[in-house]
Amino acid sequence: MDEQYDVIVLGTGLKECILSGLLSVNGLKVLHMDRNDYYGGESTSLNLNQLWKRFKDSDKPPENLGSSKDYNVDMIPKFMMANGALVRVLIHTDVTKYLNFKAVDGSYVYNKGKIHKVPANDVEALKSQLMGLFEKRRARKFFIYVQDYEESDPKSHEGMDLNKVTARDLISKYGLDDNTVDFIGHALALHRDDNYLDGPAIDFVKRIKLYAESLARFQGGSPYIYPLYGLGELPQGFARLSAVYGGTYMLGKPECKVEFDENGKAFGVTSEGETAKCKKVVCDPSYLPDKVKKIGKVARAICIMSHPIPNTNDSHSGQVILPQKQLGRKSDMYLFCCSYSHNVAPKGKYIAFVLTEAETDNPQVELKPGIDLLGPIDEIFFDTFDRYEPINQHDVDNCFISTSYDATTHFETTVEDVIAMYSKITGKVLDLTVDLSAASAATEE
Repeated sequence: MDEQYDVIVLGTGLKECILSGLLSVNGLKVLHMDRNDYYGGESTSLNLNQLWKRFKDSDKPPENLGSSKDYNVDMIPKFMMANGALVRVLIHTDVTKYLNFKAVDGSYVYNKGKIHKVPANDVEALKSQLMGLFEKRRARKFFIYVQDYEESDPKSHEGMDLNKVTARDLISKYGLDDNTVDFIGHALALHRDDNYLDGPAIDFVKRIKLYAESLARFQGGSPYIYPLYGLGELPQGFARLSAVYGGTYMLGKPECKVEFDENGKAFGVTSEGETAKCKKVVCDPSYLPDKVKKIGKVARAICIMSHPIPNTNDSHSGQVILPQKQLGRKSDMYLFCCSYSHNVAPKGKYIAFVLTEAETDNPQVELKPGIDLLGPIDEIFFDTFDRYEPINQHDVDNCFISTSYDATTHFETTVEDVIAMYSKITGKVLDLTVDLSAASAATEE
């Protein structure tokens, strides 16, 4: 192990694996280590026996739930936007060849006590039950503006500079009511709170366009796709990629202690008495706990059910976003559902997650509004995990630490962090202009 590497990556979570792949493709010599003997870290995927062991301290799940190996339960469940940044990264690195995707059936939003399909364009706005007649017309005009908006074509700007105009100003120009703003901001633009209203409208508009373009991509009921057998396939896909480019993976390496010189710069990692030298260390927060601070906590419920989420058009897979305002909370709540149609459970079984940024110490009570929408549940597990972000100066200590995963059930925030870290590590901007047709996804027959 006494070799010299450009980068040593610690932890095989999704973020670390994506970075390891990107850095290998960029020509860097990468060593990737994990103290666990399995891929995925926090974002691992568990079968039924592992799920029981982790949450019930038993290795005997009820027989009526079916075979353990038919379950692939992702601990950090997130759908991918069909035209989003993660799919672009997968194409850019060619990891798409190791994965099979399938379109996700439904994208929904909770509004005034009911679940509604998210309308993503002018045609859907007119059909939506979310709005009255006059509001539908106003929303239709707004959607047409967004659809026609091209940054490079001033004619489409209608006299507004979206880099200077706030999202709030843009919304008020179209006279949209709070109810409409709520679902557009949270279920289409995927903002986690309402701070975006005072930011530049350009980001808001680009996010809605991304949603609409992703939705149009596979003609499914949502803009999302998900790998068959779940996200556990992703880290392994990136591990293969890294190996193709000469990277080395080592699982089950105890301790993984980062070594620092007298100036506080990381120069290597020691495990089992051997030190591998490197110029930079990339890791998740658990490997350098004194260089991160706690910024929050995610509460989650993991449910096994024998039916889809009610009122989602019998979707075998789907997302429901519950905007914070609808629940009188500070942060949104997310429902995630996947099933045997994505090979993550045996036939007839569904896996549902309810997730939110915790605002209390009682996940059972806090997650109740989401759990109440699920209908009968066969089994439920409650859990919380802390979220951390780095407080170190990477130019001083050569350490690049990822931020913990948030409660969102889509990948957009995760990939933003990866792309920012890539630029810090390499000094380059990641070029994600790719041919999106290189990633295909099956839809329901």
